[in-house]
Amino acid sequence: MDSSLHLYYGGTFDPVHNGHLAIACSARDELRCTVRLMPAADPPHRAPPGADAGQRVHMLELAVAGEPGLVVDPRELQREGRSYSIDTLRQLRAELGPEAPVALLIGADSYLGLPTWHQWRDLFGLAHFVVAPRPGSAVGGQAGEAGPAPELAAVSAGRWSASAAELERLPAGRLFLLDPPLRPESASEVRGRIAAGRPWKSLVPPAVAAYIVSHGLYAGLAPGRSPL
Repeated sequence: MDSSLHLYYGGTFDPVHNGHLAIACSARDELRCTVRLMPAADPPHRAPPGADAGQRVHMLELAVAGEPGLVVDPRELQREGRSYSIDTLRQLRAELGPEAPVALLIGADSYLGLPTWHQWRDLFGLAHFVVAPRPGSAVGGQAGEAGPAPELAAVSAGRWSASAAELERLPAGRLFLLDPPLRPESASEVRGRIAAGRPWKSLVPPAVAAYIVSHGLYAGLAPGRSPL
């Protein structure tokens, strides 16, 4: 890895699946940098969505074991209260300084949802966004698919970079569209298949599948039993 870019990939990862890994590996290879996967903390106002934070971290560690350039960063689990991206980026800025190039890796669906994020406009002053295409989420508003809301389109105007190298020259504020293959996997699909007793193991790394089975994670799957 020879890039100076600090790239972070946040999410619930409940559970981590092959689509997550494909995006992370694509970003690593295209941007020539280490990808730090940051699992979100358990929601403070309700029960964990499926697996708890410790289990999700362990599954991530199993998934990236032996995969160069992918590491787990548990910083969001070490803060009390709600864990907002703006707080994470401010913490990173305090650690890395104002001039270090920092980026968040997000899916196109998350990009389109940015206006719902806490203090979302301020995020562009703290980091770049590397956007991974997602089936059905049209970043540019292609024909027949909904694009960015007007407020997001206005903030994004003039920020898109054609070259990944530009992300290294500036500390924050740019948008870059990754070029990975579109992947249909989703964590909700994995959880739904497990709960329904349908085949699911091909959607996650083998070590993660074994962990899910051995711990009886997600409704409908008893410990030590699997539909496959």
